Amino acid sequence: MALFDFLSRKKSDCNVQTFSADGFNSNLSLISGSSVCERNLYKTLKNTVPVISAAIYKIIRLMGRFQIQTGSENLDRDINRFLKNIRVNACETGIESFLSCYLEQMLVYGTAVGEIVLDRKHKNISALYNASLDDVQIISDGNPLDIKICTQNSDGSLSPVKYPALVLCSSIMPEPGQIYGTSVLKGLPFIGQILMKIFNAVGTNWDRIGNVRFAVSYKPNENERSFSKERAKTIADEWSKAMKSSSPKDFITVGDVSIKVIGAENQIPDSNIPVRQLLEQIVAKLSIPPFLLGFSWSTTERMSTQQADILTSELEYYRCILNSTVTKICDTYFRLNGIQTDFEIVWDNINLQDEVELARARLLNAQAQKLESTLGKD
Repeated sequence: MALFDFLSRKKSDCNVQTFSADGFNSNLSLISGSSVCERNLYKTLKNTVPVISAAIYKIIRLMGRFQIQTGSENLDRDINRFLKNIRVNACETGIESFLSCYLEQMLVYGTAVGEIVLDRKHKNISALYNASLDDVQIISDGNPLDIKICTQNSDGSLSPVKYPALVLCSSIMPEPGQIYGTSVLKGLPFIGQILMKIFNAVGTNWDRIGNVRFAVSYKPNENERSFSKERAKTIADEWSKAMKSSSPKDFITVGDVSIKVIGAENQIPDSNIPVRQLLEQIVAKLSIPPFLLGFSWSTTERMSTQQADILTSELEYYRCILNSTVTKICDTYFRLNGIQTDFEIVWDNINLQDEVELARARLLNAQAQKLESTLGKD
């Protein structure tokens, strides 16, 4: 009898379940309640507004690393070596690469789907795979506490995955009664649209005003009216030659000719205030301190410390969500190897400031204990 009955299948069944070989993506399909258009909107927003992309990648890099502790030195060494060298997708290794892509998918779309891929003998974990949300659908299985992971066929029908125990699924900030998550970019498409309009307008104005254009006007007198067309053509040709010359060239003409700069009387509108207001909305939505994104806004040292503390709490929240994914991967590894043990996921401290605060807290506790013991003896 196999170790797991749900894994006893023929060899061809050990392929990636959440990959759509047909490459079929329906425009009307729903992934956990979010449409393809909505996902494309969030993806375009992230790629269009550099601040949003930078904030998301800052969050991912600040997550840090973790270690698995089981209480056994040998088991700790084996599981941590396995997580460090596990194959991820096509050309990556290490669970950190998997979690980075997994967290990015969850932040941008609200829902992330991955898969634990076994070898053909179903005895070991072969790789970790980040599934595309266009290849799977998450539906309710008649019970609000249960979900079913399905793949979409070329004819539009849904097929449940054969090994749901190997599929990883996480949602961030799901709405009550819903199985899908909420993107952290929700509410920002309107802000991003206004911001890009301002940037486009600034670029157009600079193209019109910054790149100087001239208006050459020729007013012929009564004696020159019969030759005005030929003279205007001559003036236009000479002016064009003067402008196309690689070196400064004089333009000499006769008659009543005036030259003016187009748009010289106008000024480019100041965009500092509206742009900053929009960026403040984006920074507030993503909970990233402005100084981490290169914004030199006026702030105080205490305010910077409070912003760093808020960011720490945000990162702790994301770590709690990822803990369930890491736990499922480690549980599968231990069960496949016939090991029954408890373990703990120990994350690194987020920054050096946390190390300083922890050291200071230990010092104060040690001084308090020493003082209490001294007073107790007296």
